[in-house]
Amino acid sequence: MDNYIELALRTDPSPEQYEIIAKRNEQPNIMRLEHSLMGIVTEAGELMDQLKKHIVYGKELDLVNLAEECGDVFWYLALCISTLAELMDRDPAELEQSIKQINIAKLKARYPEKFTETDAVIRNLTAERDILDKVDVPEKMIRYGEENI
Repeated sequence: MDNYIELALRTDPSPEQYEIIAKRNEQPNIMRLEHSLMGIVTEAGELMDQLKKHIVYGKELDLVNLAEECGDVFWYLALCISTLAELMDRDPAELEQSIKQINIAKLKARYPEKFTETDAVIRNLTAERDILDKVDVPEKMIRYGEENI
């Protein structure tokens, strides 16, 4: 395909749309979320790189480094949860506990007894969503949009 870039760029936002996007990114809490998520992705990449080097190149698996990278992921998760708590007007420690409890409830709905490949593929998304919808989230957080620019 000789014109892939041309066809792909048809889906690129216009300069005017990029101005709106840029304004959203000027908000301090959005910037904190961006920082935390970039950090999580970066640290996940470093974790995966360690495993890749072990599997593909036969390099010794550095368990101490893996543990250190996990600590970095925790730090970025703490930043993310703290920012979400601020946006939701909630205590960060309470939100952390709520996130953990909801995650376990969702996993129990997905895997009633224990993990199975069947349950992983054939999921009851309605039941999982019902669990997520029980979270007490202020209305402004359900639709955090243009009015917040």
